[in-house]
Amino acid sequence: MSKCICDFRLIQSYALPSGNRIMQFIPEGDCPECFPGQFIEVKIDHAPTALLRRPISVCHYSVRDGLTLLVKPQGPATSLFTELPLGSVVNMMLPLGHGFNTDIKPGEKVLLAGGGVGIAPLVMLCDCLAEKGATVHIALGGRSANDINGIPQLFPKAERVFASTNDGSAGTEGVVTDIPIFERLADYERVYCCGPTPMMKAVARIARASEVWCEVSLENHMACGLGACLCCVENINEAEGNVCVCTEGPVFNINRLTSWQ
Repeated sequence: MSKCICDFRLIQSYALPSGNRIMQFIPEGDCPECFPGQFIEVKIDHAPTALLRRPISVCHYSVRDGLTLLVKPQGPATSLFTELPLGSVVNMMLPLGHGFNTDIKPGEKVLLAGGGVGIAPLVMLCDCLAEKGATVHIALGGRSANDINGIPQLFPKAERVFASTNDGSAGTEGVVTDIPIFERLADYERVYCCGPTPMMKAVARIARASEVWCEVSLENHMACGLGACLCCVENINEAEGNVCVCTEGPVFNINRLTSWQ
């Protein structure tokens, strides 16, 4: 798949209760299409510590609406990025990585499980699967209601949205896998997951035990996005050993990711 370095103009930016930010950009010129599960590398100007681009998952992309990102202001560089005024032009490299497998049949019932900024790539995936005729349920995890508030509105095409919070202030008290639907995961044909590694490993264990097809999107730090820096390597199985998540993934089927067993 061809990649390009493009300039994007910021046209909308607003904060969620969690402190994460939704940022919408339109390309200044021609830009290749992005698919669910892929990511971009953004150049953050005027940030002394940002010597390298920063990887950010594609939350949504379309020719009409441009590129939408869900960004966590985690350090000086991403904090500066989320504070950009409307009209700012940002240089990005995209599309990067292999995304989710969306080759489904109409009528399939699928579950998308996410936590933190791992929710981001599931937004576009939900729309894509729903448009192909799937019945989509969402399972969201957060520390408190602030992490959940405003997120269900990002999934207008989902049939059901479930939530869990560590403090019980919204949805089921506990972690994502404490939501009762995980007790009957075999009701679903497919499960897709992105979020903190312990959460994804827990979802993968239940999916294996339930014999349900499952893909996870790894969140290793991808400094270059091209497989050159080797920052993101992951030992995925005994036969393949270490692979670059940025080029081989970030999405992996759990049958290939046997090192998580």
